[in-house]
Amino acid sequence: MEEKKAPRAIIETKYGEMEIKFYPETAPKHVENFMTLAKQGLYDGTIFHRVIPGFMIQGGDPNTKGPDKSTYGMGGPGSNVKAEFSNIPHKRGIVSMARSQSPDSAGSQFFIVVKDSNFLDGQYTVFGEVVRGMEVADKIVNLPRDRRDLPNERVDMKVKIIE
Repeated sequence: MEEKKAPRAIIETKYGEMEIKFYPETAPKHVENFMTLAKQGLYDGTIFHRVIPGFMIQGGDPNTKGPDKSTYGMGGPGSNVKAEFSNIPHKRGIVSMARSQSPDSAGSQFFIVVKDSNFLDGQYTVFGEVVRGMEVADKIVNLPRDRRDLPNERVDMKVKIIE
């Protein structure tokens, strides 16, 4: 019997590609949301606007397509996804949704964990994992950055869904 290949995302950057395997069984709405936004092109031209060495890289804010850096990290698609917490730990390579104070405020921003961060477990929705290209995240997380953890250079992304 042939295994049906689950959809994946490819995040293309100037440092290479990261391939993400989704977890539709634990976070179906978040996977669907991410895939829909990616297909609409929302992520294309956005940047990783928050990088913290030894922790994670965060991106997916449509505001980062524009020049006003003071709004970076505040944007979204105009809709939210209800939290889908699971017992999957935030280990290196995990892709999880960023949110504000409210657990049900995830929109388009996501982060990739570069070092095990168990203090996030059960508070953020894990919806995938990087299965190839973690060295790309490692390069991005170590870029010189300003006081707000914004890298000095733009690392644009383009997100493709492979079905």
